[in-house]
This record gives sequence, C-alpha cells and structure tokens, in this order.
Amino acid sequence: MLSFEALQVLDAIDRKGSFAAAADSLNRAPSSLSYQVQKLEQDLDLVIFDRSGHKASFTDAGKLLLERGRILMNAADELVADAKSLAHGWELDITIAFDGLLTARQFFPLVDKLSEESSTRVRLQEEILAGSWEALDDDRADILISPKPPTIPSGVKVQELGYSDGYWVAAANHPIHKHNNPYDPDIRRLYRSISVADTARNAKTYTYNILDEQPRLTVSSMTEKYNAILDGYGIGTMPGWWIEDDLAEGRLKILDGSEVYKLYWVMAWKRNRMGNAKSWLIRQLPKVLKVIQPVTEEKVG
Repeated sequence: MLSFEALQVLDAIDRKGSFAAAADSLNRAPSSLSYQVQKLEQDLDLVIFDRSGHKASFTDAGKLLLERGRILMNAADELVADAKSLAHGWELDITIAFDGLLTARQFFPLVDKLSEESSTRVRLQEEILAGSWEALDDDRADILISPKPPTIPSGVKVQELGYSDGYWVAAANHPIHKHNNPYDPDIRRLYRSISVADTARNAKTYTYNILDEQPRLTVSSMTEKYNAILDGYGIGTMPGWWIEDDLAEGRLKILDGSEVYKLYWVMAWKRNRMGNAKSWLIRQLPKVLKVIQPVTEEKVG
C-alpha cells in the first residue's frame, strides 16, 4: 500500500539528492530507506528508481508518484491546518468586497498582517454600485467597504469610516476644456461619459452622473475608466487618490465650474455570522484605508 510515510521518503530522496542524505534528514538508517523503497516497488509492482547508473534516479513512473504524492501531502497539511483553525474559531475563507473606487492594492498590507494571526484565506472582490450591497446580502461577501447608501439594509451593521474627495476631469487636451463653462450640463452632454458597469446580478442597477442622451462608454473596472479618461476618450468623475499625480503633472484637468464632491464611506457586515477573522478584520480595516479621511478632519481649516 502507498502510505504518506512512503511519499515522505520519496520526497526526501528527491530534495536531498541521495538515499544517505534523505535518511539523515529523516533520522533513519540508509538501509531502512532502501528496504522501504524496495518494499514499495514490490507492493505496487512498479520500478520507482533506475539503478542501472552510478546513481539511482527516478523512473517516469517514480516521478509521477513523487509529483502526485506531493499534491496529496500538501492537501493533507492544508486539511490539518484548516481543522485547527476551525477548532480555534478562525474561518477557513473570508471575502472582503470593496467598491471599485478603491483598489485591491490598498488591502494588501492587511492581508499580510492577518497571515501572522491565522491561516484564513482572503479573497478581495471588487464590486460596483448596487453590486456591492447585493454581494453582502447574498453572502458572496463577509465584509463590505462602500460609499454609504441612502438606506441601510436590515440585519446589517455599519461603521462609518470617513470621506473621500472626487473630481470631474478630462484629459488636458480634451476639447471640452475649450468651452467657457465645460461643467454646464448642455456642454457635458456633447461629450462621451465614461462609466463603470454595475456588478449587481439580480438587484436593480444604477448609473450616476450621466445625462440623458449623452454618449457613453461603459467599462468593467475603475482602472479601465481611468485609462479611457486619461487617453482622451471621454469625461467622468475620479477619486482624488487615483489622479493627484495626473493633475499635478498636467495629464488631466478638472472641468472648470465643477466643485469637489465628497463620498462618505462605511464598512458593513452581517451581525449573525461572526468568526475570529471577521472580528479581527473589522478592527483593523479602518487603520489601513489611508485614502479615506476621518470626518473630523473635514472641519479643520
């Protein structure tokens, strides 16, 4: 029979390069390893090692056993780790959904810190508009970071995080800037609006800042929206943290007549499903989202 002990022996021989070195790493006698390999070859009716040369090497069948065996050993290690995590109250997997105005990169430091606490696997999931709250409602997300909705769904706990600034912009050489008041709706209606598609699957979808009869280009992510605006294909709104360098270096220009608008952000989760990882993330998330300003700072100056 093929056992995990036998697979560990094959793995050690391959990693250490010889029976003697493998035996030393496993605190066993080389003769003991040789006997176990020979017994395995007899039991399986396979030749695992080619002994015709100066040094024994894996046959093709032996390589297959080694490669598939490592998959089994890794799966066994993950199984044990998952069982231990569950026993101590840590979720195996957790999903953080975030509105696409943010980026996954802003959460990476938090993921790294969580790995020091547990083996919980983290999924970062970009959602847009109504799709964000639908993901939380349908349990496709455990925690949501999103602009504050007009009404809070029942059964959902919400913590206010702060606000962010946004701007109406177009590429610096876009023809809209030639008008005296480019922010005027009649002027904006002449030019293509760049928007991101709502990710809701079943809920009613929404669009914002798009005028009736205005040409539109809809893309699937904020990154694509940013690139489309930067390349001069249309106009639209962008968060300040996406475009501060482009504004400073003259690649993008704010529409004259427009005002800075503020988005107020919240963190949301369902009250009825709490584990250690979720509780830990709820405490830590506000600390890493540096692009969201505490509301108290808005009053300064």
